[in-house]
Amino acid sequence: MTVKSKKTRFRAYQLGNAGSSFSYFNGGFFTLIEARYNETNEESIKQELKLCDVTKINNLHITSWDRDHCSPSQLEKILAEFKPNKIEYPGYIPHSEAGKESLKIIKAYELRGKGSNKIISVTPEYIDSLDKAENYGYKDTLHHPKVIDDESSNNNSTVKHFRSGSFNVLSLGDVECNNIASGLRRQRTINQETDIMILAHHGASNGFTTSAFVKTVRPTIAIASADYANQFKHPKQEIRDLLHKNDVKLFTTKNGDVVVFSTGSHAGHYKVVNLKAGSAEVSSEYDFIARKTSFLRNNTDTIRARINRGNRGPRR
Repeated sequence: MTVKSKKTRFRAYQLGNAGSSFSYFNGGFFTLIEARYNETNEESIKQELKLCDVTKINNLHITSWDRDHCSPSQLEKILAEFKPNKIEYPGYIPHSEAGKESLKIIKAYELRGKGSNKIISVTPEYIDSLDKAENYGYKDTLHHPKVIDDESSNNNSTVKHFRSGSFNVLSLGDVECNNIASGLRRQRTINQETDIMILAHHGASNGFTTSAFVKTVRPTIAIASADYANQFKHPKQEIRDLLHKNDVKLFTTKNGDVVVFSTGSHAGHYKVVNLKAGSAEVSSEYDFIARKTSFLRNNTDTIRARINRGNRGPRR
């Protein structure tokens, strides 16, 4: 079995202020990650849609109700302008006024769609209802929340592994618990297929991103969504040092967008372009090969047996 080359793109958007904004395109399905859409990333998102030869967002995936992940006014603008037919929103009860307002906006959008849109609250019950990720095939997988943490809403962030393109992206939201990290790193599709890891909580040193996690998951690239003047100095120096020690290439959105795209006809080959000057100039470029490529060239039955032995992550 050989993996087919698929036009795949990932982009981490500069926002100009605190927050996260990403997109993942698998050749036919465009996902906007986080409900952030302001004057800094608006044109970049439109440009990305054009580069992907699509006119709309298929899925809006929101990992957290915090305003830096989901702004009510920006959410309304995304829904009005791009009309996604699928929304995956956090399955915990929002504690902030902004979160409550965002949930109302999504519910109103669902009512207007009269059942034509797929609106999903990503709760532990929803994840439990999904089939298991038992193949290496192109299936995105949802892994968390497994339970609702009443003390820390960060630990209720949605964790999703985007695996449906030529390279894979692990989205971690704001999770900060070592127990969550331990569970994730035991998933074979995560520890054998992760190319790009969006750093948990913008690169905070909070107990999630540990040496054990990085050594097991072995991402090729780490992405930190952090404004240049962010008050928390993300990503933290301890995280920078940990990534450097384990040969993980770090990129941030402090000076511009980070764009990743599949290249040529060779399956699994992709390029990372680090932009600067408001995403108007190229700062650096790097070429990589997706980790899953070698597995997908092996015998299908062998791969399926390997996954069945240990991977229990639910798929989307």
